[in-house]
Amino acid sequence: MAKRYAVLWFPFLLTDWYTKHNPSLADIPFVFAMLVRGRMCVSAVNPLAAQLGVVPNMVVADARAAIPRLEVLPDKPLRKEKLLQGIGLWCMRYTPIVSVDTGDFLILDITGCAHLWGGEKVYLQEIHRQIRQKAYEVRIGIASTIGAAWAIARYGQQDTIIPDNAQDQVLSTMPIACLRLESNLLERLKKLGFRTVASVTQIPSQVLKRRFGEDLTKRMAQALGKEEEYIAPLKPVIPYAERVPCLEPIKTAKGIEIAIEKLLVMLCKRLMNEGKGLRKAKLSCYRVDGKVRYIEIGTNRASAHAKHLLGLFKQKIPTIAPGLGIEIFVLEALKVEDAIPVQELLWNGEESLDNDALAELLDRFKGRDAACCINRFLPDEHYWPERSIRLAISLTEKRTTAWRTDRPRPTRLLNPPHPIEVSAPIPDYPPMLFRYKGEVHLIKKADGPERIEREWWIEQGEHRDYYYVEDNQGRRYWLFRLGHYQGDRSPNWYLHGFFA
Repeated sequence: MAKRYAVLWFPFLLTDWYTKHNPSLADIPFVFAMLVRGRMCVSAVNPLAAQLGVVPNMVVADARAAIPRLEVLPDKPLRKEKLLQGIGLWCMRYTPIVSVDTGDFLILDITGCAHLWGGEKVYLQEIHRQIRQKAYEVRIGIASTIGAAWAIARYGQQDTIIPDNAQDQVLSTMPIACLRLESNLLERLKKLGFRTVASVTQIPSQVLKRRFGEDLTKRMAQALGKEEEYIAPLKPVIPYAERVPCLEPIKTAKGIEIAIEKLLVMLCKRLMNEGKGLRKAKLSCYRVDGKVRYIEIGTNRASAHAKHLLGLFKQKIPTIAPGLGIEIFVLEALKVEDAIPVQELLWNGEESLDNDALAELLDRFKGRDAACCINRFLPDEHYWPERSIRLAISLTEKRTTAWRTDRPRPTRLLNPPHPIEVSAPIPDYPPMLFRYKGEVHLIKKADGPERIEREWWIEQGEHRDYYYVEDNQGRRYWLFRLGHYQGDRSPNWYLHGFFA
C-alpha cells in the first residue's frame, strides 16, 4: 500500500489557544515573549500582530516601536510543545501514528485511514472542521511524502492534496524554503539565485552535496520520494487495531454494540488469517466534546471468536458515558498470542473438555464482576508450603512437576499463615484447643507432627511442625508450631489452611 501523509501547520498555535480562553484579546494585537540571551524576544504572535509586521524572534522593544499598543505576555518554556502534543494525542482518533515535528507542525501517517471517511478530501475536511471548532487556525497538506505534505501545508494553498507520486511537478514551482532547510543554508542559496525547488533539482546531486552539504540533497530526496523518512510516534503503534467513524454521533447502547461488533469482525478476521488471538483488548470511544472513554476486556486464552468477545464488551457497555455522542470508535488488541486451535485436556486431567468453552466461561465470569477472581494453580518444585504452588498465567500453561499426594494438603492455603492461641499438654503433642478470630475450637482428632525444614538456599529461619486436626464440629485444619520449645520460651502457633 502506497504511503500517504498529512501535515498540519498551526501558524498561530499559542495565541489561538490564549485567545480561546481570553476572548477579550481577539481584537488586540498581542505577542508572547521570552528572555533569550539577555533580551526579551517575541516567541509567538497573534494574527493582528502578524499583519502589522511583528514576527517571532523579533526583539520586543522593536515590536513595541512598530506597534505602540502591542500587548506583551510572558511565555513559559515548553508551553507550546505541550499544547502541540495534546493536539497530537487528540488527532490519534484519525490515525494511530501521529508525530510532533519541529515548530508548529504535526505529521500524521494516514496510510489506509482516509477510506474510512470516504476518501482523502472528506478526511481532510473533517480534520479541518474539528480543529477549527476548537478555535485553532490550521493549514493541512496531504501527499505521498512527509516533505511534500509539509511543503504544501506551509507554502501551498489552503488544504491541498497532492495526488500519489505527483510531488515532483507540484514542488518544482514552490519556494526553496519548502524543503525544510536551516536558515543559514537558505540564505546562501538565495544569494546565489536559487529561488525555487526546480532551480536546484536541475543540478547534479553530487555537485550540490559538495557545495552545500548533505542536508540539501537529503531534504530534496525525502520530499521527492527518493529517500525514506521516518517519524517518531507519540505513542507506540498497536499492530492490531481497527477504527470506525460514525456518520452521526452515537448515543445509544445498541449503537455502541453495533460499532463494537463491526470492529470485532474486522479485527478477528485479521487475527484468524495470521493464526493469532487476542488476550487483552481496549475500546476507545471518542466523543464529540473531545473527551475519550475507554473499556477493556481480557481473556484466559488467545481468542479470535468475535461473538464471544462481543459478549464480554456488552457487559461493560453500560459503563460508557456517551455524553453528546461518540463520533469515532477505535479497537486495539493490546496483547496478542498465537491461537491454539486443537482441543486439549482440561488442566491435564483424565476427562477432556473443550478448553475454548471453559476459557470463554471464565471470561464471562470476570467480565460480569471485576472483583471476581478465578485462578488456576500448578505444583512447583519447592518444599516450603507457600512456594509449593504457583499461579498459572493461562489455561494452556503446563505443570513442571507432579502434585504431591503422599501427604494431605489443605484445599485452601492461607498466605501468610494466621497466628492462633493454643493450649498444648506437652511439647511435640498437638494442641487440645486453639482460638482463631475469637472462636475456641476443641480438637477431637489430630495427626502429626510433619516437620518441614526451610529451604536454606533461599532463606534462613526456624522449621515448622505441622499437625492435621479436626475440631468437635468436624472441621479440619492445618496447624503448625514454629520452632522448638526452649526453656521458658513457648513457640508460636499458626493456622495455615483448611481441608474440605
